[in-house]
Amino acid sequence: MVQHLTEEWVALHATAAKDLPERPGATARLQIVVTGKGYGEVAWSLAFVDGRLEEASFGRDDRADCTFLVTPADAVPLATGDLDLHVGFMQGRIKLEGDVGRLLAVLPCTQSPELRRALTEVAAATEFGAA
Repeated sequence: MVQHLTEEWVALHATAAKDLPERPGATARLQIVVTGKGYGEVAWSLAFVDGRLEEASFGRDDRADCTFLVTPADAVPLATGDLDLHVGFMQGRIKLEGDVGRLLAVLPCTQSPELRRALTEVAAATEFGAA
């Protein structure tokens, strides 16, 4: 088991999603930042190149095309799959900064059954609690 919102947890994403199918043009760097009063900040990014997850890195990413701002209350539902990143954005629960066009370019891979399976695998190996 890995602790939620740690460097090891982010690295697990790369392992679980290593076999995503190629989707030409689905290329972007997505950054997720969990921040809130009394919580501090945890950031990580996922770099998709032609639909494949090429990199998962812990910490702020100056090269991110899009940044999603997530509250601590939504961090666990996001990680368990109970809250979809895009649905949270549409509901106003998750804020988006950056290039919406790049987000739309990777939408097919972020919504794919293959990535959803990988995220379920990560959630099953995650210990949720204080980060």
